[in-house]
Amino acid sequence: MSTHPGTAGSAQDPEEIAQLLAVALEAAREAGTLLRDGRPADLEVAATKTSPIDVVTEMDIAAEKLITSVIARHRSDDGVLGEEGASSAGTSGVRWVIDPLDGTVNYLYGLPSWAVSIAAERDGRTLVGVVEAPMRGETYQAVLGGGALVNGRPAHCRPAPGFSHALIGTGFGYLAERRAAQAEVVRTLVPRVRDIRRAGSAAIDLCDVGCGRLDGYFERGLNPWDLAAGELFAREAGALTGGRPGAPASGELTIAAPPGLFEPLQGLLEDLGAWHD
Repeated sequence: MSTHPGTAGSAQDPEEIAQLLAVALEAAREAGTLLRDGRPADLEVAATKTSPIDVVTEMDIAAEKLITSVIARHRSDDGVLGEEGASSAGTSGVRWVIDPLDGTVNYLYGLPSWAVSIAAERDGRTLVGVVEAPMRGETYQAVLGGGALVNGRPAHCRPAPGFSHALIGTGFGYLAERRAAQAEVVRTLVPRVRDIRRAGSAAIDLCDVGCGRLDGYFERGLNPWDLAAGELFAREAGALTGGRPGAPASGELTIAAPPGLFEPLQGLLEDLGAWHD
């Protein structure tokens, strides 16, 4: 698991960290505005020549291009890994991990839980994370060792409740076989906790743990761009994060919860085989 890193970020160059955060905030806000204002009021009508999915994909790609252009303008030597295919190694040692539109189905249906997720990492450690949720009017930001803020205010996860009183968020994959396995895990979990939430955006779910709106969260099948920024936010807000026992959060399994809830949740998910299909 990963604990709150305290002063772990102090070895980093403060000027570089400040610049990374400023670039992430600028790019996330511009992309969020593009997606919010550019979304056709009625996707079905707007998509007379193509499917609604095609329209959303176009917006997704446009947002990623905007984000990478902002990064290139300020930090042309950095690497990039983006959901929509942006990939470059860079020479600076910093890599940006970008999800231009997390919560695509929500966006398609006009539901508010979608976000832009941008993280900057070096040597496998996420240094800065920003999640922009335009329809919520909220910006979540975190710096390694520097805490987490939502709209400029400190964010903190909830103290661990008793397991039976925990509100747990999760998500489901796209493949039928995986969804069936995930449904079995939830079927066993539901009677043991307060309730389950499935909001449709991993980035927002992780930030909701950090803001105290969820007690915990888990999901199998996330990509690096789904979890990079939100995982740092949850951790800097006081949550523990990880995957299977002894493993970091990954595509195999991602868990976030405060100390005291993380451990029993991780143990139960391990017993239920939530890490495999």
